[in-house]
Amino acid sequence: MNPARELADRIGPVGVWLAALAEAPAVTGMAAAAEIEELGYGALWIGESPAHKEIFTHSALLLGATSHITVATGIATIWARDAAATNAAAQTLGEAHPGRFVLGLGASHAEAGRGQGHDRPLTAVRDYLDALDRTPYRGPRPTKTVPRVLAALRPRMQELARDRTSGVHSFFVPPTHTAVTRARLGPDPLLVPEQAVVVDPDPQTARAVAREHVATRLALRNYVNHVRALGFGDEDLACHGSDRLVDALVAWGDPATVAARIGEHLDAGADQVAIHPLTTQGQGLSRVLDQLRELTPALPPHKRAPDKRPLTAARPATEGPTT
Repeated sequence: MNPARELADRIGPVGVWLAALAEAPAVTGMAAAAEIEELGYGALWIGESPAHKEIFTHSALLLGATSHITVATGIATIWARDAAATNAAAQTLGEAHPGRFVLGLGASHAEAGRGQGHDRPLTAVRDYLDALDRTPYRGPRPTKTVPRVLAALRPRMQELARDRTSGVHSFFVPPTHTAVTRARLGPDPLLVPEQAVVVDPDPQTARAVAREHVATRLALRNYVNHVRALGFGDEDLACHGSDRLVDALVAWGDPATVAARIGEHLDAGADQVAIHPLTTQGQGLSRVLDQLRELTPALPPHKRAPDKRPLTAARPATEGPTT
């Protein structure tokens, strides 16, 4: 079987993307990872910023606290460490936890403050992949090759991911973007979009949480360019995002409504959807876990070993894409 297809089958259709883990104490985050595994989610995607936990150390903590869930970097920025350090970290984790670590890489944002140039991200990522391929590693080798994926929103980066890695991890995207990305990648590469969610049926409170998330992304130039490419204009970018933009990028409502959006991504060609529960300031990890517990019965089942508890419901019927 194609390695990317094997990986897709292993991680299943639903995962979790958690920003809140970066701010939680280690013992709390490890307990949360163990619960997410028990709920049946197939992968745990974690991010990186200069002000939070170092991503490979964090991955090691989460892998050590769990037994079978995949931990993926979503993403490790190429500006934070050279290719030799990244390769050594990935090989170390892959050898210690066979088949359970995915190396997600990307150019991140100029605003992230790493002190590096971001004017040619495509060239920088391509050069970084070249350096990874050249880097010697003399430690114990993993029994399974550590997969690489790229953060890729635009066509040329997606083509690089298709040609040089196992696939694409996309962020801040509606199902229509997933459909276009799948068409560009073809059938084999892995495709895992992040989907921000607010499990709350009240439009006023749900949109307030969603708009706060959208506003933070609209402060970053690459996301502004990205949503313009999706067909949103100045009126959608004003006042921290129009309702149309917020509703396209954040799924909110009761569990069945949110699950329907997950289904739209899957129907559009995603292999897995990384669910990103949003919270208001101060709610933190407890509210994240509450939302995942509410969502679990409504989500597609994940293939598991017979002794593992599966997600309980079939994929819901879905409507067409939002935008």
